[in-house]
Amino acid sequence: MIKEKNERSLPEPRELLEIYRDMFRIREFEESCPKLYSEGKMGGFLHLYSGQEAVGVGVAHAINESDYMVSAYREHGLILAKGARPDKVMAELFGKATGVSRGKGGSMHMFDPDLRFMGGYGIVGGHLPLAVGIGYAIQYREDDEVVVCLFGDGATNQGVFHEAMNMAALYQVPVVFVCENNGYGIGTSVTRASAVEELYKKSCAYETPGVRVDGMDVLAVYDAVRQAVHKARGGKGPTYIEAITYRFRGHSISDPGTYRSEQEKKIWQERDPIPNFAEWLLAQEQARPEDLRLIEEQEKQLIRQAIEFAEKSPEPDLDQLWTDVYVESRG
Repeated sequence: MIKEKNERSLPEPRELLEIYRDMFRIREFEESCPKLYSEGKMGGFLHLYSGQEAVGVGVAHAINESDYMVSAYREHGLILAKGARPDKVMAELFGKATGVSRGKGGSMHMFDPDLRFMGGYGIVGGHLPLAVGIGYAIQYREDDEVVVCLFGDGATNQGVFHEAMNMAALYQVPVVFVCENNGYGIGTSVTRASAVEELYKKSCAYETPGVRVDGMDVLAVYDAVRQAVHKARGGKGPTYIEAITYRFRGHSISDPGTYRSEQEKKIWQERDPIPNFAEWLLAQEQARPEDLRLIEEQEKQLIRQAIEFAEKSPEPDLDQLWTDVYVESRG
């Protein structure tokens, strides 16, 4: 049963506004990308996060700065939620030396160890055992951090998903698995790909708590992740959260999304997490209209500056081709 918003553990009023700011920032960032991509300023693949902001932001606000985040390849929004500067993320999409991964990761492979954002990964489900490994290292060192691993619904049909879930449960590692179920694996509906449509139930095979939350409700995500993180940090092992969400654009920039009906898209757009959260803030007197307008104006300007920064940044030097290939071992 999903608790009502006023029954949940809520962030402080100032943080509520930061949550709105973060979601608006991600949307503004993502919606600037298609035009820049069409102009040839970005290369490679481009998977946008528009519509799913409540998941990434809800997760990021429920964890500590010292906690780790590991992601699949739809990760621009996630690394921004974790605290990355928009100008550095935009420069990465441009392939510039000032990018968050020095222009070597592009859209799908951003990485920032200082933020403890441990990468976006292109192989479906391939990052789940990496998250378990980080969690095991935390446990081995008797540290206090937690790992949150985000992945799409398609990853739950991969063998590596089950291997990671089994290992995490066996050793009770401090990992929170968050499935961003946006209804489709590329263009294939979950209903056509998974015998178990309620994906959170897959956790029962490993005696791991599984919960389903409204992924269009940032406070629902925040509350669920906060509880799971508290449990993991207390040595009580992993939790599996299925967040029901929706991507407003196709799988990638080249996907027109014609497999989705206009009616379906309209229904989900009415559940847009950003204006709906704004309405809640106003109704609960947690913000004034002018507060939200100021945030929106500031974030639009920030993204304009990020684009200008990326355009003016230098290309990586050719000698950088041979760096960051291997990590030197330490005796």
